[in-house]
Amino acid sequence: MYISTKKFTGFPCTHRQWRDTGHCRFVHGYSREFTFSFKSTTLDDKGWVMDFGGFKEFKVFLDDYFDHTFLANADDPELELFKDMDKRGIVKLRVLESVGMEGTSKFLHEKMNDYLNKKTQGRVWCFRVETRENAQNSGIYEEERSGTTPV
Repeated sequence: MYISTKKFTGFPCTHRQWRDTGHCRFVHGYSREFTFSFKSTTLDDKGWVMDFGGFKEFKVFLDDYFDHTFLANADDPELELFKDMDKRGIVKLRVLESVGMEGTSKFLHEKMNDYLNKKTQGRVWCFRVETRENAQNSGIYEEERSGTTPV
């Protein structure tokens, strides 16, 4: 099995954890970074798991979702307020099931695998995503697949 990683850095965005009783319930921000881990049983014609130059379209997606955006949980009780703020041009709202590092990692895992299936016809798959909010904190989503071919 071949493994490679790709890191994307510098995504300043804000979010809040509305269920928290501490300070994380307030809107706050970080410059997020994302590390994707890939597997393949074969290498491409260049001898690589993945041509990292092939991530241009995915980088556009990351910029759209995480560059100067406000992330809200889909079940945030203030979601209508945030939608109004988006309409008024106060925030660039993006709604996720879970804005935490773990939930963001799962969301990106799914998006990356959709992207890789189109780019590599299933030859490469993402098995792990780490979303980091700062040097001390990150959340990881990892999915192992049985066998040697992605599903």
